[in-house]
Amino acid sequence: MTTAQNYRRMVNAGNKIVVGLQRLGVAFGPMQLLTVPGRRTGVPRTFPIAVIPIDGDRYIFQAYPKAAWVANARAAAEVTLTRGRRTTAARLTEVPVEQRRPLLRELVAKSPASVGKRLVTTGLADAATPDAAAAAAERIAVFRVEPA
Repeated sequence: MTTAQNYRRMVNAGNKIVVGLQRLGVAFGPMQLLTVPGRRTGVPRTFPIAVIPIDGDRYIFQAYPKAAWVANARAAAEVTLTRGRRTTAARLTEVPVEQRRPLLRELVAKSPASVGKRLVTTGLADAATPDAAAAAAERIAVFRVEPA
């Protein structure tokens, strides 16, 4: 089993705890619950996601290759975001690759070092630097959160 697979298993276990706490009304950090219909089944799927404000807009960044929420978000017209006990409807608009580069650079530059390291651990970026994250824009989906 690769390091990325071990990391993903650990994160999946932690995600269950985050989802449970959020559903109890405990909000922390930039975390929210993204609920999106499954692209094949239509069954709602919920994922803990960090919603990051940059230059007056809010964004969600892919942190894992082949993340199910990314494929589901691309297919969905509308999603819901829940923070604590507050739920809002939203649309996720995928940001074009060239426009992702400055967003990824800023994300890694202004976030704790763990954000850049996570992109390396999961194989999305080659280094935990703002420039390496920007260079990986083709592999990292970025969505702008807009009102529904």
